[in-house]
Formats: sequence, structure tokens, C-alpha cells
Amino acid sequence: MTSQIKTAGSPRTVFGWPRWFGTLFVVDMWERFSFYGMLAILYLYLVAPRSQGGLAMAPDTASALFGIYMALVFMAALPGGWVADRVLGARRAVFSGGVLIASGHLCLAIPVESALYPGLGLIIVGTGLVKPSMAAMIGEMYPGRPERREAVFSIFYMSIQVSALFAPLLTGYAAERVNWHLGFGIAAVGMLAGLVQYAYGLRNFGDVGVHPTNPATPAERSRVLRGTAWWAGVPLLLAGAGIAAGVLTLDRILMLIGLVLLAAPILYVRRLRRRPEVGPGDRPRLRAFLWMLVASSVFWMMYAQGPALLNLFARDAVDRDVAGFEVPASWFQSAQPLFLLLLAPVFALLWTRLGARVATPPKFAAGLLAGGLSFGVMALAAVQAESELISPLWLLVVYLLIVCGELAVGPVGLSLAAEVAPRGNTSQVLGLFWMFAAIGAAFGGRLAELTTVVSLPVYYLVLAVLGTCTALALAAGARTLGRRLKAPPGGET
Repeated sequence: MTSQIKTAGSPRTVFGWPRWFGTLFVVDMWERFSFYGMLAILYLYLVAPRSQGGLAMAPDTASALFGIYMALVFMAALPGGWVADRVLGARRAVFSGGVLIASGHLCLAIPVESALYPGLGLIIVGTGLVKPSMAAMIGEMYPGRPERREAVFSIFYMSIQVSALFAPLLTGYAAERVNWHLGFGIAAVGMLAGLVQYAYGLRNFGDVGVHPTNPATPAERSRVLRGTAWWAGVPLLLAGAGIAAGVLTLDRILMLIGLVLLAAPILYVRRLRRRPEVGPGDRPRLRAFLWMLVASSVFWMMYAQGPALLNLFARDAVDRDVAGFEVPASWFQSAQPLFLLLLAPVFALLWTRLGARVATPPKFAAGLLAGGLSFGVMALAAVQAESELISPLWLLVVYLLIVCGELAVGPVGLSLAAEVAPRGNTSQVLGLFWMFAAIGAAFGGRLAELTTVVSLPVYYLVLAVLGTCTALALAAGARTLGRRLKAPPGGET
């Protein structure tokens, strides 16, 4: 009896789904609770003065660190997925990743400055194991039933937004009103709760995820281990030696990591295009897709400003007094998931109604234009904030526009990646999508250093111009890109 038959015959929950679904849903919800709860307070903790328990980091350095952290979280799914598929199996990868994430949050909960980087590192590695493994287990549950699998993923996407909505409210209040490390501790409790639920519900999974789907041979494991030691271990040792000798500073290390992140997608694309299964008909589609990815990275660069500079703006420039209660600055991070929950069904209906009449490039252009407009609004808000505290409605409008952009770039981009991927390379092309998202997040962190030499209104205007110009360029080339993206397999266009 296969694992799929076993799970299909298991008792159902009140929602009509198998018990394994309830287990994975709760685990994913708690994992996202811990992630978004920490994300809402991390930047504020980095820049908060020491008298308030923070690290008193310069805002530009904190932005660069935050951007690199976000980028590494995006990219960690690639090696994490390999470990799950080839070594651990999805089930053990989820549990191991959850343990690492909880350990990372517990490190951040320790009131010791040196715990920051080990804590962030553990969360990055753990997230890289958990996210692709959860998706793989869902895929194993519904082989050959894409409509059912898509429904499950849609519900999981909702769980992410629910967690992102409530997590900043809890961790933000605890961190800003009591102690920063208490906020990180609450995030750790969330992940630990998910692990307990996961361990309890494993009996409902049958054989799903027990073994690696494509086990690596001892020779392959040895080769990957040597490559990891060379490409990751040696740079870490050199960085440690440079820090100890006083040659390397945090800014220089972040710059080096940013260069590596920039080079990784280029090497990844070259390797993908050399695969034997990538035929001549696939190459024009991939080239056009790369232009779409470059445009998407501009959007993710703007998106990454939210938990960083926009949080700082909320703290310093927004009138947060509501009937005598000062709203924590981190609570504004709940605006995005709230708008997304409200607007996702609207955009789904819109794309369905438009159908094939509107291709992907115009949708991307509309998303980038929304992102550019959001920072045009931020530039106006920053001008007004130079003389007085501004209404929170300014930030809410900004987040509303960013969410409209996200709904036009994120789901549409993932769907396009699956469409243009050469046969047998869907996961690789999806990984490429997140690589460019990582580039955007990292570049956004570095770009924030402009705030040390230009005023905030000018900085936000630069972002607005970048987003708008990219949208216009994409719109101008939409017809050509759309034709190449639909290039039939087996022939050039």
C-alpha cells in the first residue's frame, strides 16, 4: 500500500481535509509566525540606541545587513531543497529545519550582542530546509492531481498571510514596549509550537517524505561536501581571520556577500542553458524570461524597504497616537498581509476575466508601476514629515500600492516560471525566480546607503523613478517579450 493511499484513507478534519493537511498547515502557520514576527522587529532592534536595548547600528549598515539577510533567506531554499531531496528526505528536513529556526530565534532572545549573527545564520539554514520540503511533501500527497495540489497551495498561501498579519502585533508590542529579546523569544515559542504539532501529527503521513526522492550516492555526497567546504568554509575562515586582524569590517563583509549573490544567478543561468534537455526552442523563452526576472528584481528591491526603512519612518515620522495609545511602529508590517488577504481574491478574479487578452509583461509593468507610485507617495510623505508628524494614512496608502504590485509580480512570475521551464527543469527555473528576488533584496539594502548623502524625499524619489522607468521600459518591449515567451518548443522565433 502506498503512502498516498494511506493518507487518502485517514480520518478527515472538520474542513474536509486529511489530518496530514491540518498538521502541515499548522506547522507552516507557526513557522511563518516566527519568521514575520522576527522580521517586523529586526531592523528596529539593529538601529535602536543602546539605552533602549538595541545595537545602535548605523541605519545604512543595518539596511545592508537586513537586505543580505533577506536575500540569503530567499536563496537558502536551493541548497536546502538539494539536502531534502538527496540526503535527508522531506520529513526529516522539515523537522531539522524547524529545530534550527527555533534555535536561531532562541539565540536572538539571548541579551548578548554576539548572538545576533549565529541566530540569523541558523534561521537562514533552517528556512532553507523547511520551505522546499513542505512543498515537496504536499506534492507527494497528490501525484497526478494538479487541481487538488493547487487548492492546497492556495490555502497554505492564506496561512502565510494570517501569520504575517498577527505576528508583528504580538512580537512588536513585546519588543517595543517590554524588551527586544522578549519579542525574539515569542517568535521562538511559535516555531517550537509548530515542531510539537509536527511531531504529534507524523503518524498521519504514511510513508510520505520518509526517504530522499533521489538519494545521492556516497561519491556525490563527498563531492558536494568538498565543494561546500571550498566555496563556503574557506571564505568563512578568511572572513574570520580578517575580522580578527582588523582588516575586514562588517560593511566590507556585506559588500563581498552582495557580490557573491550577484554572481550566483549568472552562473546558475549558464549551467541551466547548457543542460542537454534545454533545446533550441527553449532558449529564446529563457532569454525573454531573464529580462522579466531583471525587472522583477527591481520590484523586490522596493518591496524590501518595508521592514527596514519604512519601519524606521513609522517610528520617527508618523503620528502613532490613537486615543492615547501609541501604536508600535512594527505594527505597520501587518498592513501588507491585511491588504493582501483582501485583494488576492480580487486580483485572481481580474486575471481570470482578462484571460489571455493580457500577457505577462503588461502585468509585470503594472506591478512595477504600482511599486514606483508607492514611493512617489513616500517622497511626498517625507517632505511633509520634515515639518510635522504625518498621518498614518500615508503609510497605509504606500503599503496598499506595494501589495497591488506584489499581486501583479509574485504569483504571475511564479506561474510564468513554470510555463517557460524546459521539461524536467521546473524546480530549477523556479529557483531562478527566487534568486533574482534575492538580488533585489540585497541591492535594496545597499541602495539604502544613499540615505547618508541625500535626504529621505530624494531617496524615495529615486526609488519611484527606478520603478516607474522599469515599468515603462517593460511596457515598451511587452509585445516582443510576449511573443518570445510563447515561442513554440523546437524552433527559434
